[in-house]
Amino acid sequence: MSQTRIAVSFVCTGNICRSPTAEAVMRHLVQQAGLDSAIEIDSAGTGAWHVGEARDERSQSVGAQRGMPLLGEARQFRRSDFARFDYVLAIDRENLADLVRLAPDAEARAKVHLLREFDPASPPHAEVPDPYYGNIDGFERVFDICEAACRGLLDHLRRTHGLG
Repeated sequence: MSQTRIAVSFVCTGNICRSPTAEAVMRHLVQQAGLDSAIEIDSAGTGAWHVGEARDERSQSVGAQRGMPLLGEARQFRRSDFARFDYVLAIDRENLADLVRLAPDAEARAKVHLLREFDPASPPHAEVPDPYYGNIDGFERVFDICEAACRGLLDHLRRTHGLG
């Protein structure tokens, strides 16, 4: 992790609501902090069933209301992505286990963390709940959870990597 640009990927199951939400929130916070050139942000899913699809419309709606657009389309996280990213942030424990299994070696496994580990107010091993089968309130809650965790992550990146 000695390069000047730090690369972060948020990973959920299908890459249409939770991980793109975390990506949008983090992108917003990084832009506000003026650290766009220092931090690369991405998201992906452990599964392939939504690859190429747009983000969930409910996530897009909440993001647009908050000024945090959900851009891009779903993609699957690949074993080769471990070489590209310094931090691989799992949205829930199932994604964490999938990523640890996919990791080619101990160095790659060490990059994998639960996103909510970076929220000091979050209980140990906390997950971002899946809002997919619920109503819009669940998507609002996911944004709030991701914002708290991403603020903690940005603080961690600043301290650990000496960023402004």
